[in-house]
Amino acid sequence: MQVVILAGGYGTRISEESQVRPKPLVEIGGRPIIWHIMKMYSHYGLHDFIVCCGYRGDMLKKYFQDFMLTTGDVVFDFKRQTTRIIPREREPWTVTLVDTGQETMTGGRLRRVAHMLEGAFCMTYGDGVSDVDISALIRKHKETGRLATVTAVTQPGRFGVLHLQPQADEVQQFREKGPDEHSLINGGFFVLEPKVVDFIDGDDSVWEREPMERLVAANQLQAFRHKGFWQPMDTLRDKMVLEELWNSGKAPWKVWPTLPSAPAATAALRAVSE
Repeated sequence: MQVVILAGGYGTRISEESQVRPKPLVEIGGRPIIWHIMKMYSHYGLHDFIVCCGYRGDMLKKYFQDFMLTTGDVVFDFKRQTTRIIPREREPWTVTLVDTGQETMTGGRLRRVAHMLEGAFCMTYGDGVSDVDISALIRKHKETGRLATVTAVTQPGRFGVLHLQPQADEVQQFREKGPDEHSLINGGFFVLEPKVVDFIDGDDSVWEREPMERLVAANQLQAFRHKGFWQPMDTLRDKMVLEELWNSGKAPWKVWPTLPSAPAATAALRAVSE
């Protein structure tokens, strides 16, 4: 199953960071948040990523181009005039980075990569992490047979509010803002069928508005309730919260195994060099 990551926005609420880099490259614990997101999905066996680029998309392309160089060890053999990269991390990822336009909205970005979709797919934003069980989310989507499943989380006020049927988790209404701090809101982890693209008009379509509202009207939007950790990185304060959690060694979204220790990696480098 493919994973579409919306990574083209300006990140105006965290302008202290996004003035110099796209928000998905803002670092938590020395790693861009998009790396954290991809590690989450990869833990559940999803390794095929389509990254929808926009604002400073060239920096995202450069990051992945240099990934093995910057995360691995390098042997420069001046006698033979060769360079060898010895990876410390062997990710099973395939990453397709697509320029979806500087001014394109979230729905428009998804529409622009529709021709690359091979079946049901996951979609998320390039600025939020969670300990949501991706496997359970996918199972829920397949069981209900609807075109779209959205992860519903609890978070104070500034995100789109979901009104659910009490038992069935059927979304009865979606609206972009809501004052009720106890409301369930769009957590940004979706499973979608390719036909959702038919609900998107064009580049100006904001996924969280007309397309989702139309899916609700067509009874094609299902919710997956997540009661665990969820945290977007919209502001500098949000970044500091995530940074503190990571540095404490208790980051709830870190569901993947710890990397090998530095001595083990050094030994591997020595063995290859010899």
